[in-house]
Amino acid sequence: MEFFEAILTVHGVTYFLILSLLEIVLGIDNIIFISIITDKLSLKEQRKARNFGLSMALIIRLILLAGVAWIMQFTDPLFPNIQIELLKKFNIQSLVLLLGGLFLIYKSTVEMHSSISGDHIGGAKEKGSLRGVIMQIVIVDVVFSFDSIITAIGMTNDLQNETGHNPMIIIYSSVIVSMIVMMLFAKPISDFINNRPTIKMIAMGFLVTIGVILVAEAFDQHIPKGYIYFAMVYSLIVEFLNIRMRKNKRNKS
Repeated sequence: MEFFEAILTVHGVTYFLILSLLEIVLGIDNIIFISIITDKLSLKEQRKARNFGLSMALIIRLILLAGVAWIMQFTDPLFPNIQIELLKKFNIQSLVLLLGGLFLIYKSTVEMHSSISGDHIGGAKEKGSLRGVIMQIVIVDVVFSFDSIITAIGMTNDLQNETGHNPMIIIYSSVIVSMIVMMLFAKPISDFINNRPTIKMIAMGFLVTIGVILVAEAFDQHIPKGYIYFAMVYSLIVEFLNIRMRKNKRNKS
């Protein structure tokens, strides 16, 4: 009953829709990474890795939500007496974002190099590669989930004062709904990215940028992600026009 009381209000519906959309947008990063990292696997293993990766993302988000009080204690500085300005606010949250950002930059750069050099073309599948891919997906799931949950909690800080209901109910609901949506569209998005090399390169560049943003946020340098998403969408629109132009030229020749 408390769920319906919380969700069936103007504030509840508004927060639910905004948070669901936010979680889907933040989850796009995750889907892009999973799409790129699973490209070297067989089709059967790709499906397993995608399903497992997104399932793990949901489980990790729910676990982090269950330990929300514990998460919010991660704001104590690790170096309270240090004189370096950038490290004064460095805490456990910052460490997770820093390590995750560096991992994204490293992995995306390696994948870019592999695509440019053509090392992945015609190569045999490495033994045990599915396990390695799943481990990398879990690492990124932790980073993206951590960032996503902190954002959701920050957005709903005032909800209990406004409605008298526990905001965690709405956060749980939005996370579950967003993960279901991502699971439904993960395969089409993955196929679309992996079948178009130029789109894949843009996606990897996007992941590098997200990695840089995570590193910056680790040092309390906040960069509005809206600019990054706008640049990503703009780049994709330009590339779609290029794809259409090339297709028209082939049809006329």
